[in-house]
Amino acid sequence: MAALARWCYRHRLVVLLIWVGAVFGLGFAGSAAGTDYANTFSLPNTDSTRAYDLMEKAFPQSSGDTDTVVWKVDDGTVRDESVRSRIEPKLAEIAKMAGVGEVTSPYAADGAGAAQISENGRIAYAQITFTEQANGVPKATVEDVVETAQAAERDGLQVELGGQAIARTEEAPAGIAETVGILAAAVVLFLAFGSLFAMLLPLVVAIAALGTGLMATSLLSHVTDVPEVAPLLGSLIGLGVGIDYALFIVTRHRRGILRGMKPEDAAVTALNTSGRAVLFAGGTVCIALAGMLVMNMRFLDGVVVATSLTVVLSVLAATTLLPALLGLLGMRVLSRRQRRRLAATGPESAEASGLAARWSSYVERRPRSTAAMALVAMLILAFPVLSIRLGATDQGNRQESTTTRQTYDLLAEGFGPGFNGPLQVVVAKGDANALVATIRTTDGVAQAAAAPPSQGITVIQVVPTTSPQSKATDQLIDRLRDEVIPASGAEAHVGGVTAIFKDFAAVTGDRLPYFVAAIISLGFLLLMVAFRSLVVPLTAALMNLIAAAASFGVLVAIFQWGWGTELLGIGKEGPITAFLPVIMLSLLFGLSMDYQVFLVSRMHEEWVHTKDNARAVRVGLAETSRVINCAALIMICVFSAFVLSGDLEGAMAGIGLAAAVALDAFILRTALVPAAMHLLGNSNWWLPAGLEERLPHLAVEPKEDPEATEPARPTGSASVVHGYVRDAEGAPVEGATVTLRSKGGRQLDRVTSLADGSYILSVPAPGAYLLAATAVSYGSRARQVTVEDGPLVYDVELSEASEASEEEAAR
Repeated sequence: MAALARWCYRHRLVVLLIWVGAVFGLGFAGSAAGTDYANTFSLPNTDSTRAYDLMEKAFPQSSGDTDTVVWKVDDGTVRDESVRSRIEPKLAEIAKMAGVGEVTSPYAADGAGAAQISENGRIAYAQITFTEQANGVPKATVEDVVETAQAAERDGLQVELGGQAIARTEEAPAGIAETVGILAAAVVLFLAFGSLFAMLLPLVVAIAALGTGLMATSLLSHVTDVPEVAPLLGSLIGLGVGIDYALFIVTRHRRGILRGMKPEDAAVTALNTSGRAVLFAGGTVCIALAGMLVMNMRFLDGVVVATSLTVVLSVLAATTLLPALLGLLGMRVLSRRQRRRLAATGPESAEASGLAARWSSYVERRPRSTAAMALVAMLILAFPVLSIRLGATDQGNRQESTTTRQTYDLLAEGFGPGFNGPLQVVVAKGDANALVATIRTTDGVAQAAAAPPSQGITVIQVVPTTSPQSKATDQLIDRLRDEVIPASGAEAHVGGVTAIFKDFAAVTGDRLPYFVAAIISLGFLLLMVAFRSLVVPLTAALMNLIAAAASFGVLVAIFQWGWGTELLGIGKEGPITAFLPVIMLSLLFGLSMDYQVFLVSRMHEEWVHTKDNARAVRVGLAETSRVINCAALIMICVFSAFVLSGDLEGAMAGIGLAAAVALDAFILRTALVPAAMHLLGNSNWWLPAGLEERLPHLAVEPKEDPEATEPARPTGSASVVHGYVRDAEGAPVEGATVTLRSKGGRQLDRVTSLADGSYILSVPAPGAYLLAATAVSYGSRARQVTVEDGPLVYDVELSEASEASEEEAAR
């Protein structure tokens, strides 16, 4: 990693040209090829899929998307001449438009459209069949249809339109969610860095990775099934991790310069430490995303491709493009004030200070109360998850002001709640007429009618008495499959959009435990190898489950219970989209692992150097909590902005992930995890000796190169640090191991205390160092010491208690 970082830093123009060529090259190719997204919700070996396959065989689709125009009168009926004279000319005008294949009117001369008028005569609808499927219909054509139909409105006559093609006219402008997210992230970055150039670095890196990822995804849609929601989810995760990964590296780079390193050395060190953590974190995210393949759902395969691709490109941009940009900026990565202070006062101290350090000390002093409060808060937020119900969203969940939502409500009012989600019972063998008669008498059925058979296949259209999202409709589907059809002796299958989503939800629920077990197990193994511990990965797995439960609790409260849906502008409450838990859990486990890696890698680094768990947890939290919270705030802004995407599934994913990141960063990683690690003590780092020998070595945070990491020190002669090691009662401690390390962790000298407790360490030059002492039956102690021109006398006090203090005495 160090060699790659140095090469990119020194050959920055070459790296920039390669990335610019990749962005524009893929952009041109993607624009020329277009997209070919496909939503494949069917599942093998389900009843709805069998019904779909039979229908496709007997009734091959030869026409395009079918949408609906519905109108309602306040007085009189839709048959009145005053109404017909306004509606019929508009329907005729629509029928003549290019791209429109057929218009089925309730005013047909042969009376065939009588069923398209409600019983009270106040609501009617016409069906518009386009020559292409929804995505293939030009948006201008759809807008002309909407404008023409709604021109028939007058006082007392309401005209609305619904359908997949019509819904495209209500989509938010492309890129608005991403733009808002980037602007919000820019504000957070500027407040964090205080420098315009430093603020731009993570944004440029994330945009480059996201642009190449989206264009590559559009090209892949021509060779594999990629659902329409995949680019949106790719943008969601790509922006979040792209900015965060660059943020972690830039923060480490700036810290190195402020502590006296040259810009190139600081960049190499940042990439060799935080960059390795980014590489590891990106790998864990991709593994979590790949866990979706365990579900064996074709719909999710394309999501895995799109999201994993953006994560891989985000890591690639952070480890190649970012060091090149750091080379261009040099010292300008710091603000002017920081550059002036560095020139005037020299390098800053390596010790963390400020609010983060004070909070870390508080958690160390009060681990039990901190852990208890954090756990109670998470359990309260997780409570709603007990009532989660998976299903499908439709146009009935949109905002009340949209024409598609108005159409949905008018059709439900005029023709019954089940009209918006009819079921298709596809009969392959047996007496279809007898089955129709039986279905009509079944509880929960409003009406049933059979279409003329084709190739021996009969389709019975069944309209439930309840809405598509109602539990009663799910019960009706089960009743038809388990009781009515078997009793009739016919070979028939229940299909339709409502049945497909019910099967999708059932399969998701059945396979979800295997999926969760797979990603938790993989994450556990990775963390165990990286941190040489059983307890750290076990704690991480438990925390991930808590975070998932709490975030889904927030999701259920908002989208299923309806707490604030209209206020947020995301429409009506309903079930949680069936595929969302799988996607959210993948992203959540991946992002949670990111924060765990960045937090624990710093703790592990300190533990390796000092063997003092209390210090390792305190220093790790103090030095990483600020950047983790800043990164989380950026992700929250990016994810929350997807409420503006105009897509309900995107809004669900955005709010769910924003809640998950907020809870994970501000409660779990800042409070519960460090508090638990303080309570567990040295057992955090326990690993059986036999397992230690068999596990491969994977260093997330390698030892820093002393030549690259040590800041310039004042010139001066060699000196010493000496003193006594005593216990809490003042008695000398014989045989204590006393070690002097550089700030980068390199061991400089190591001695054993004598019978009177005395020790003496050689110091190469004046500067700041880390002195650590440990002895059998005593705790470990470590502290930064500053050696000036003369020898430093430093006494160490060891105690069996974890709160043992050290005292420094100058003689």
